[in-house]
Amino acid sequence: MIRVLVVDDDFMVARIHSGYVARVPGFEVVAVAHTGHDALSVVRHLRPDLVLLDIYLPDLSGLEVLKELHDVDVLMISAARDLPTVREAMRSGAVNYLIKPFTAAALSDRLQQYATARRRLTALGPEVGQDEVDRMFGAVKTPLPKGLSSATCDLVAETLRAAGGDLSAAEAAQLAGLSRVSARRYLEHLCVVGKAELRPRYGTAGRPEHRYRWIG
Repeated sequence: MIRVLVVDDDFMVARIHSGYVARVPGFEVVAVAHTGHDALSVVRHLRPDLVLLDIYLPDLSGLEVLKELHDVDVLMISAARDLPTVREAMRSGAVNYLIKPFTAAALSDRLQQYATARRRLTALGPEVGQDEVDRMFGAVKTPLPKGLSSATCDLVAETLRAAGGDLSAAEAAQLAGLSRVSARRYLEHLCVVGKAELRPRYGTAGRPEHRYRWIG
C-alpha cells in the first residue's frame, strides 16, 4: 500500500480528500494534518510515501513545508493558480500539482500516475536509458515551439486536465491567468503532441468555436 498524509487547514476539505484517496486501490491515508508544523512532525514520525499538501496553511506556507520535506513525494493541492507559485512548487520537487476545486476522478488520475511511476522505478536497474528517464519525468519528446515555456505549458495542461471537459482558448486563458492568444498557442501545441484534441462546436451561424479537451 502507498501510505498517504493529507495536509489541509480546512477540516472538512481534509476529510473529503481523505475519502477520495481511500477510494483508489493501493492507497491508504495514514494521517491528516492541518498545519505546516504538524505536517513536518507527522512525516518525521510516520514516514509516509506521499503527502497531499495544501499551500494555504495557518502557520507555514505549503511551499515552505515542501522545501523541508526529504525522502517523501509531494503532490500539491491548492487553489493557487498563479504561475510563480506553480513554478516554485515544480522547482522545489513536487511530483504533481492539482488545482482546487477538483473531482475525485481528477485526484484518482494523479494518484494512479504516481503509482505507475513508482512501479517503473522499482522495476529499473541501477542505470537507466533516455526512454526510461523520459517516462519517469513525463517528458514530451516534441520540443516546445519558440517563445513557449515548459512551466506555462504545464500550467495550461493542468488547467485543461482539471476542467474535466472541453474549454475554449478564452476560458482556458481566464482560468490560467494568461492572454487568449498565449493560451491558444499552448493549447495548439498540446494538440500537436497528442495531449489534447480540438473539438469544433457549431453554432447557428458563423465559424465554429474551437474547443479543446484533455486526452493525456
